Order: sequence, then C-alpha cells, then structure tokens
Amino acid sequence: MQEKAVLDHVVTPGPARQEPAAASDPRHVAIIMDGNGRWATQRSLPRTEGHRHGVEAVRRLVRAAIELGTEYLTVFSFSSENWRRPKAEITYLFSLLRRFIRQDVAELHSAGVRIRVIGERDGLDDDIVGMIDECEKLTALNNKLNLVVAFNYGGRTEIARTARAMAEKVARGELAPEDIDEACFAAHMYVPDVPEPDMLIRTSGEKRVSNYLLWQMAYTELVFVDEHWPDFDAETYKRALAEFSQRQRRYGGCVNAAALA
Repeated sequence: MQEKAVLDHVVTPGPARQEPAAASDPRHVAIIMDGNGRWATQRSLPRTEGHRHGVEAVRRLVRAAIELGTEYLTVFSFSSENWRRPKAEITYLFSLLRRFIRQDVAELHSAGVRIRVIGERDGLDDDIVGMIDECEKLTALNNKLNLVVAFNYGGRTEIARTARAMAEKVARGELAPEDIDEACFAAHMYVPDVPEPDMLIRTSGEKRVSNYLLWQMAYTELVFVDEHWPDFDAETYKRALAEFSQRQRRYGGCVNAAALA
C-alpha cells in the first residue's frame, strides 16, 4: 500500500500523560487495514488488485479524517511479519509505495498533512528511504492532520528497540536505572510526542491487534468492522466514530467514582 517510512530516531523528552479526549471526539485514531486479499479473492481477482483498491481506501480515509477533524491518524501499512508473503506480492506493494509517494505527497502537503513513518528502515531500498526522508521533510511543518504510517513495523520490535536505547544510555552513564519509568520509556519510542490512540479500527471482521502499537494501546478502545479494507469509506469511518462515542473510558477506574468516594 501507500506509505512512507523513516524512523524518528531523535529522542526528545516524553510529554506527561495527556488527558484523554472526550469519547465523542477521538483525538488519535489507529487503523489496521485488513482484507485486501480477501476482497480480491471474493471477486476472482489477483491479490494485487486488492492492494491497488486499498490505496484508494487510504485516500478516502485521509479525506474523511481531515473533514471530521481527526488530529492524529496512524495506519498499519506493512508489518515486520509481512516479509513472509510471496516475493511478487511484496514487490508489488513496494511499487505501490513508490507510486503513492510520487503522486500523492504533493496533494497531502497542500492539504496540510504532516507525514511521519515509524518502523525499521533496515532492508529497505535506498531509493525508498530517500523518498520517505523527502516527504517527511516536506511536510514537517504541516498541522492539519498528523498522518503516522507504520511501515516495516512491529510492536515488539519497537519495545525491544526502546529498551536497547535506554540500556545503551545506562551503559554510557547518561541514564540512571532508577530514573526509568513509564514516561522515560515512552520518551524513547519512535514518535514520543504523538498521543496514545483513543480508538483502533480494524477492518475485515478480524479481532486481534497483530503486534501493532502494543505499548501505546494499553487503554485504546477497539472497534471492529466487517468491511474489507478496499470497501472502507467515510460512512464506515463515521459509523466507527459513532460506536466510539458510546464507550465509557474508565482507565482502570469506575463510572461516577467521585460519587462513590
């Protein structure tokens, strides 16, 4: 699919845990774009057609997010486990990525979208890394929508990488072990300034998180929709937002805790 991939390796002090947005207005929405292959199979089409139509769904999602005022949108475009797929399919996915960067980034920039990519760059072709660097630099000052693309990403890998970064600092004497807490850990992750997701949407009826944002989704509301990703549109997004608005977010507490005190 379409995505871009550069790690934010610069570690900045992590923000204090932010108060969550009201349930009726998720500030940060994460997406697992599932079902491209099944969508194609149901239509007796090659899997590549599912991925091609999935790109169109990404475009619809970004437009809907801008129109509805979503501040942060994180999409799971290519996982670290996706390398196990057939080589021809991977090659096609990367060709879609190149095409997307060439054709769509200018429009996203004009619309005020900031693009950031989380994931490992090891093993990616140099031209892709360069294109991704350029699109991140181009859009760095935009603030209409923060689009975070998880590309060559795995949640366990991010946690392990974060632990390694802190261990290296301890070994150099730059960090005391007793200073390591949740805030310190979060400050060493890919994009420490991005708030935790309020809601996760996964398409295609699957009900699992698949190694996605494992640290960040400790209190994320999970919404599962039956549509395969290529069929995802603004109405699907609005329906997911409406379901989210009915949730009561307790964060380990209980409703009307003050009245029970």
